[in-house]
Amino acid sequence: MIQPHIQNETSRLRAVVLGTAESNGPTPKLQDTYDPKSAEHIKAGTYPKEVDMVKEMEAVAEVLKKYDVKVYRPEIIKDYNQIFARDISFVIDDKFVFANILPDRDREIEAVEHVWNQIPKENRITLPEECHVEGGDVMPWNDYIFIGTYSGEDYSNYITARTNMDAVIAIQELFPHKTVKSFELRKSNTEPKDNALHLDCCFQPIGKDKAIIHKNGFLVESEYQWLADFFGKENVFEITKEEMYNMNSNIFSISEEVIISERNFTRLNTWLRDNGFTVEEVPYAEIAKQEGLLRCSTMPLIRD
Repeated sequence: MIQPHIQNETSRLRAVVLGTAESNGPTPKLQDTYDPKSAEHIKAGTYPKEVDMVKEMEAVAEVLKKYDVKVYRPEIIKDYNQIFARDISFVIDDKFVFANILPDRDREIEAVEHVWNQIPKENRITLPEECHVEGGDVMPWNDYIFIGTYSGEDYSNYITARTNMDAVIAIQELFPHKTVKSFELRKSNTEPKDNALHLDCCFQPIGKDKAIIHKNGFLVESEYQWLADFFGKENVFEITKEEMYNMNSNIFSISEEVIISERNFTRLNTWLRDNGFTVEEVPYAEIAKQEGLLRCSTMPLIRD
């Protein structure tokens, strides 16, 4: 039996689902990509190879093992991308919520049924069909739930728009004791440097009171300002457009003191260490080519 428990992004991690890059399948056709960054690498002939991505994910598994975290992995589906465990589900309080994601990705959910089945029935939630949501857009932060969304009338034109206002409203109804705060994200199907695929692609809280933010990922300046004020200017690490493109905000906290980060994030990793964090560096640059990084490929089940 798994008793899910998640109050925020940084409390000490005890159990997590980590995606898998095994049997990831051939390089997708251009018309089958879900984000502009993957498309860019397919065109350039630099799309990541399975063998490299498997190595990168194993490096993360090793770090999690070092900190005594219980790690669950999806069952392997042949020739299928199952790296981004965060997209398909998320936990808030003691509730495990299955996300309604792009229909082409439904089989990813079957691959984690062995986890889902260990969670008490009353703690499993499937949102109504009209609620589109992916875990990368959902961040529990104590009394708040931060949610990235896109409410433009052209929502359906953007394959990069993953969470709609119906989902924001449904989550507020599910957790009436929390304050749900939604943020409009900048979307682009074609230009990866102008596309915040999920909230965790342009923002993430770390430690007790700090955050990583990219201002241009937010469509509405006052919403960005609210976050910057909430954490306080001195506690915020502002990343550049280039750093957002390389997914610098998509690191992953094992605790309030320990963070897994990509080894090439020199400026960020230096700042983190200067601010007292222990940084566990891993190679993750190949996986980053699919517009996802460490937070995207992990789905926490239990934190203290």
